[in-house]
Amino acid sequence: MRLIIVSGLSGSGKSVALNMLEDLGYYCIDNLPVKLVDNVVANAKQSSDQSNQKIAVGIDARNRAEDLAGLPELIGDLKKSNLDCETLFIHADDGVLLNRYSETRRRHPLSNDATGLREAISLERKILAPVRNAADLVLDTSRTSVHQLREIVRQRIDQRDAGRMSLLFQSFGYKHGIPGDADYVFDVRCLPNPYWEPTLRDLTGLDQEVIEFLESEESVGRMLGEIGNLLQTWLPEFVRENRNYLTVAIGCTGGQHRSVYICENLASRFSNEYQSVLTRHNEITEDQTTA
Repeated sequence: MRLIIVSGLSGSGKSVALNMLEDLGYYCIDNLPVKLVDNVVANAKQSSDQSNQKIAVGIDARNRAEDLAGLPELIGDLKKSNLDCETLFIHADDGVLLNRYSETRRRHPLSNDATGLREAISLERKILAPVRNAADLVLDTSRTSVHQLREIVRQRIDQRDAGRMSLLFQSFGYKHGIPGDADYVFDVRCLPNPYWEPTLRDLTGLDQEVIEFLESEESVGRMLGEIGNLLQTWLPEFVRENRNYLTVAIGCTGGQHRSVYICENLASRFSNEYQSVLTRHNEITEDQTTA
């Protein structure tokens, strides 16, 4: 049996994640009281219906704060019982959430006549902090589309085999901000920048011309090797601690050339040792990746 607990901020994409899990064959329950999680698990264990062996439950700030504070301990107890249980926490920047509520004109579940939207978002972050701190996978959807979130859920959660770590190498541009869901962040802005070569400016780190430019620079190879060696040393420690997910973010100025190249090379290196190795390039459009 596998249990996925989906939590996070209202408007960040929890419903999208649950709907995707339902499409993937999970029996989904939204807005479940924390105190009923044990009941759901016990009922599923007693059932002979195989459709009840993959369950996803949505837990949000409409629960009592004291119940949410006790959720990490409950999850720990479930894991100790050898249940394949993991928690997905989804969030986004305040500005993004404010815009989403403005566009949809929906009411935040914690807002009322005395509590405005911005205050409700802040209160929700505080209430859900214990859940986020205990989450196996934290996703920042500030710059993630609905389609991208569905694909992340499919690749990182549904396709991850039990007991194996999902490793994501994510490129980004510092001028757009550091991803809020990274475990490791490496800054490669000190490397030679293909952007200043007019013929390479509109290309990406996926293009052969950019690859050849970067491979000709000694500092690039040294940076790549040292990041790889650090991860080579410490990734096994995360595996031994039963970490299901790890996100390594690589940033350059625009997130188009150097960070993309480094991510692709690291993914190629570690795909020989880890079963689930993925790449994600925050600043590259689908047209650029298929060109």
